[in-house]
Order: sequence, then structure tokens, then C-alpha cells
Amino acid sequence: MAIRGIRGAITIETDTEIEVLSATRELLEEIVSMNPGLKPEEIASALFTATEDIISAFPARAAREIGWDHVPMICAREIPVTASLEKCIRVLIHWNTDVSQGDVQHTYLRRARSLRPDLTNNELAAQAEGERK
Repeated sequence: MAIRGIRGAITIETDTEIEVLSATRELLEEIVSMNPGLKPEEIASALFTATEDIISAFPARAAREIGWDHVPMICAREIPVTASLEKCIRVLIHWNTDVSQGDVQHTYLRRARSLRPDLTNNELAAQAEGERK
């Protein structure tokens, strides 16, 4: 069995605890939806980063709230590159799976879709995002 990386990102409008946790849950739920078979017990670890303008909550807390109780997680600060996307939460999930790397679905939502259009199906992500609103 291999370890595969799943990337994802989402932006928030305001730095509040409720918005950070809500957006992170939305991102993680979309990643799970886009990657059938992904279960918490198959996740080796998850690394969350947040831009320096997000200080109200740890994004990993949202993962715990959706049942990722035994997944090793850490939060870190995204490096402050000039003119980079603001108010952005990113995640890298290490998944123990037999799914090929080419079949892993990465998820970028809201303004974060601009980060890696080559890694995600933006039409599907935009459609799913619109259905949740």
C-alpha cells in the first residue's frame, strides 16, 4: 500500500473562529466526497497551514470535530510570500491507499481555486460549492 498526498485549500472572508472552523470542515468534507473510500483510519497524517492573517482558530480542530480523533495533525503558518492569496487555509493529507496518485482528487474552493487549477477539476468544485449554498 502506498501513501498518497491529497492537497486542498479554501479561503475565508473574515478571521473568526466560526468561519475558520466552518470553512475547514467544508474543505475536508469536499475532499472526502471527491475521494470515495477515504476514511480517517487510513489517514497517516494531515498538515494544515494558514496565512498569517488567520489567528482565531486552529484548522485541525475542525477535523477533530468531524471525527478525525486519532489522525496525527499539525497546524503551521504559511510563508508570507509577497502578493500571495490572503486568508487561505491549506491542507496536505497523507492517505494510505491503493488508489493511484493520478486518481487522487485535489480540492480547491472559493478564491483558492486559483492556486492550482492544474490539480483540481474547478468545474466540479465550483458546482459542489454552489450546491451547498
